[in-house]
Amino acid sequence: MYISIRQATIQDTVIVSNVLLEAALWLQGRGIPLWGDSEVSRESISEDVANGLFFIAECAGEPAGTIKFQLEDLLFWPDISQEESAFVHRLAIRRCYSGGKVSSALLTWAVERAQTLGKRYLRLDCDASRPRLRAVYEGFGFRYHSDRQVGAYFVSRYEYEILPQLT
Repeated sequence: MYISIRQATIQDTVIVSNVLLEAALWLQGRGIPLWGDSEVSRESISEDVANGLFFIAECAGEPAGTIKFQLEDLLFWPDISQEESAFVHRLAIRRCYSGGKVSSALLTWAVERAQTLGKRYLRLDCDASRPRLRAVYEGFGFRYHSDRQVGAYFVSRYEYEILPQLT
């Protein structure tokens, strides 16, 4: 299965929202809610899509997943140097593409993009009470950094150290 990744355009706002909503509803159905419907609505994500922060993974031209890639995260990572890091949020995969290939492709793409931008770390956070999700990130190569309370969320923070590009 070939997976391509491209930057979402404003016309893709519905696609990004639908992928996020599908993931949110699936998690709610399993009793482990993550995002409320309003957090993944077109209205709530449209500015970030317009600003080029969302990317879409496609399989044979069909949307399979999405990820938000940003160069600053003062909300979840206010205590680290922002200059040496890139951050990912809102990783979501459509259920018909579950199994790890799409999420691995998106994370690999994010590491490569961060490396191209000269970043030393790719960082993320997730709900601290989700051991299976944490195991996915750890299995990919992210290293546990710390826990942090952010508003109503208690998150575990992870980092992936990026080796400098060889010239």
